[in-house]
Amino acid sequence: MIELVCGEARLRIAALGAEALAWRVDATELLWPGDPAIWPEISPILFPVVGWTRDGARVGGRQFALGLHGFARRQTFVVERVEADFVRMVARDDDETRAVYPFAFRFAVEHRVRASEWEVTLEVSNTGDVPMPYACGLHPGFNWPFGAGKREGASIRFAQTESAEVPDIAPGGLIARTRHAVPLREGRVLPLDEAPLAQDAVCFLDAASRALTFQQADGSALEMTLDGFPHLALWTRPPAPYLCLEAWTGYSDPEGFAGDLFEKPGMSVLAPGASARHSAIYRFHTPSDRT
Repeated sequence: MIELVCGEARLRIAALGAEALAWRVDATELLWPGDPAIWPEISPILFPVVGWTRDGARVGGRQFALGLHGFARRQTFVVERVEADFVRMVARDDDETRAVYPFAFRFAVEHRVRASEWEVTLEVSNTGDVPMPYACGLHPGFNWPFGAGKREGASIRFAQTESAEVPDIAPGGLIARTRHAVPLREGRVLPLDEAPLAQDAVCFLDAASRALTFQQADGSALEMTLDGFPHLALWTRPPAPYLCLEAWTGYSDPEGFAGDLFEKPGMSVLAPGASARHSAIYRFHTPSDRT
């Protein structure tokens, strides 16, 4: 277990999955603690796919048993660099990963804590000699409500106008061909009650916004700012007291998709020796910050 410190802010991170397990700003605990009876995870890191693959992944005519969100959250990461407020942790391919994802990689997760911010960066490197398809993502669950706020009256506020129609989730977690409406006000404000979140994740694929704010009725808020994550999602299991603010580079297979992993919508492809970085900043605001 690693604890990063900046003033009164604390961030605890596990070697397993490089997963942040607790984030506190002053006296406010922001990350959901996990509950095996509801959702046991806290802030899993997703790699080398996001979401579901239809009956596993297909590469070069072979089938691989690559499950939900890949395997990074089950890997033990090695600390490469650590400071009082920063850690860089690395996992690499091995016999177990190559059995389900036949590529050589280095996957680094960086966490940094500031007075009211948590920054997390994913760095994907192709260490092999063939092109490598991948997707990665962040899946942190935040307390809802957090601090002294109330669950009622919360909302998501997008930085840009978004489509009020989002894809349905088909059986098996796939992206359906059909869509449904969510109650976006003026294209930018989504009131948070259980109805929009009752069925499954609310996915904003190729979102216009590079930032959103999870705001409570008392004015306290969590702001998420993204760099290199084109897709956003909101997920919970009502009435569980958490909300996931997710950032993805890819997403589940579309319904009926039977193509190769290189053809899967949302996948990025790295040339041999190439690397890519994707980052998000989660920033906590007290009511006084927003007046």
